[in-house]
Amino acid sequence: MTQTLSRRRLMQIGAATLASPAIVRAQPTSVLRFVPYADLALLDPILTTNYVTRAHAQMVFDTLYGMDDALTVRPQMVEGDTVSEDGLTWRLKLRSGLMFHDRTPVLGRDVVASLTRWSKRDAFGSALFAVVAELSSPDDRTIEFKLQRPFPLLREALAKPTSYLPVIMPERLALTSPFSAVSEIIGSGPYRYAPEERVPGSLNVFKRFDAYVPCADGTPSFTAGPRIAHFERIEWRTMPDGNTAASALRAGEIDWWEQPNVDLLPLLARDQKLKIDVVETRGLIGQIRLNHLHPPFDKPAVCRALLGAIDQTEMMEAVAGTDPSVRRGPCGVFTPGGPMDSAAGMEALTSKRDIAKVKKALADAGYNGEKISLLAGTDVPRINAICEVIADTCRRLGMNLDYVATDWGTVNQRILNQKPPEQGGWNMYGVFSGGLDFLSPAYHLLIRGIGAKGPPSWLTDPEIETLRGDWFKAADLAGQKTLAAKIQVRALEVGAFIPCGQYFQPTVYRRDLTGMLSGLPLFWNVRRG
Repeated sequence: MTQTLSRRRLMQIGAATLASPAIVRAQPTSVLRFVPYADLALLDPILTTNYVTRAHAQMVFDTLYGMDDALTVRPQMVEGDTVSEDGLTWRLKLRSGLMFHDRTPVLGRDVVASLTRWSKRDAFGSALFAVVAELSSPDDRTIEFKLQRPFPLLREALAKPTSYLPVIMPERLALTSPFSAVSEIIGSGPYRYAPEERVPGSLNVFKRFDAYVPCADGTPSFTAGPRIAHFERIEWRTMPDGNTAASALRAGEIDWWEQPNVDLLPLLARDQKLKIDVVETRGLIGQIRLNHLHPPFDKPAVCRALLGAIDQTEMMEAVAGTDPSVRRGPCGVFTPGGPMDSAAGMEALTSKRDIAKVKKALADAGYNGEKISLLAGTDVPRINAICEVIADTCRRLGMNLDYVATDWGTVNQRILNQKPPEQGGWNMYGVFSGGLDFLSPAYHLLIRGIGAKGPPSWLTDPEIETLRGDWFKAADLAGQKTLAAKIQVRALEVGAFIPCGQYFQPTVYRRDLTGMLSGLPLFWNVRRG
């Protein structure tokens, strides 16, 4: 199976030569030309967890706090905060001079509306707001949290660097339902989005915001410190295939390719003008997400049975080949090597794979041959690879598979549809999350049990919600680890999602770019020369 998939991937992304014609011309040095892993189809960072949207949001919006490489929280939009002795009142003070891209000042009421909207979608945000008695803005630069009980992780919640981002936008936009897209993309970050230059499927443009005032203290590190925009213009150019992107990069027609095809890395490494690096240092974790609202995955036993057929080694070899230096495993519910990593319940993923046994388990669980709609984002090689593996696995299990090959932008729009698959919904899709997303229950979106109010997958499970709530109340790290192990066991029992493994995706850029930060693809601090 693995050899077949490897040959297929070589045919898909390695058949053309690096002499394929590029589709852009060289631009002035004030322009940074970037190739994202997929087209930017959804712009509202509260509406989607899509990573291409997250990268865009980090440029356009700002957050109250940032995090350095050590995950230490630092002030970002705030100049400081005070906490009452009983831990129930927090007062945050905004920096002076903060301005939105529409030239209106950032005020406390904008923060209140933005955080309220964010809390209705985000796992960490909902945990925080579960103990918020009142959030108010006593004056234009002050935000006050009154809590029902202490929440020591408040700063960490507001510094959250990944989806869903606690971004600040004007109140008039933040009052939009968190389940509907905002009408404009107006932030207060170092770059502003230029919708008039958008070419769907091809081009997105960001321009330096001349009224942005970086924080004065600290050194740029991950999302903390001054966010200095060194380019007047950043162009995101979507390429038709990996070979075209590689040719354009070597010719100097683009500057940075976010996720080069693994098969092309040996060729790119020979070019002395290019640098290959791992920016997302906590790796990427593949997963197959299941729709728990509709048959057959509304039955936890069906979800659990399917785990017994998943071979993570096969999954990651299809993505990244056989080099063990770029893969890590086994991968459970939390990030391998992270503080909540555990062996609890891992036999569901590590025991001997037995297709015949899984077939029987599926039948016993009540799978009756229902059609399974699998959404495969074929334009993102790593996502396409895990979708091919799970599709092959489902066919060997005798499942009635409907393989929907489409682009990643379409997948991201369709997964928001809660209707049955025959009405435009879905049953399964493949995706990758950063290791940062799976570090703990505070960040992890897939260990929610709140049904249709949660992120796409929509599992209903009161037990996992109770365990997650207890994790936030734990007195120390040891208590958190114990509860995280119980969460992992429960998540695997109900088949919350299918972990597919972890690998480390390199990025490649021209060596005249300096100041590249680690942690995520970030665009401030990067300069030419």
